Amino acid sequence: MTHAAGMRHVVNHADLEWTTEGSPSGRIRFFRKRLSLPTGGERLGCSLYRIPARSRAWPRHGHLQNEEAVFVLEGTGTLEMDGERATLRAGDYVTMPVGAAHAHRLLNESDADFVFLCISTMETPDVVLYPDSGKIGVFVGAAPGGPPEQSTLKRYLDASAEVPYWQDEEDR
Repeated sequence: MTHAAGMRHVVNHADLEWTTEGSPSGRIRFFRKRLSLPTGGERLGCSLYRIPARSRAWPRHGHLQNEEAVFVLEGTGTLEMDGERATLRAGDYVTMPVGAAHAHRLLNESDADFVFLCISTMETPDVVLYPDSGKIGVFVGAAPGGPPEQSTLKRYLDASAEVPYWQDEEDR
């Protein structure tokens, strides 16, 4: 029997390059291998992440549509969620439920890499709340992390910006 890597819906992470992602300041920095996209996954996303020592992934956020989960493969990291902090280690599995109350982020406060799989439903539309920066992400056509070519709307907005429903409608 041959290895499954030649099959259409199979990818080996060793065949994928790490992409570098993070903020312009460098405070948020991580490496990612998207596993679902090259296999044709549509409703379930999965990526392999590596957070270098003394770094963190993503701003703290909560999805209103998509549930996420993390399975830790190597190292230790810190999970911030539900107003608590907990240390994660290899073998830990975490569910990050839908809702603003479950806003979460992962940090690597250690001197070694923190490696994990992140799995997510890929429902659209999704609204993502960022409580620390007061912004909202709106994703239509493709869920966060989904195929960019399927995205019909992707915007980050100031959560305090509001206009009346009827503003200028009758003047147009």
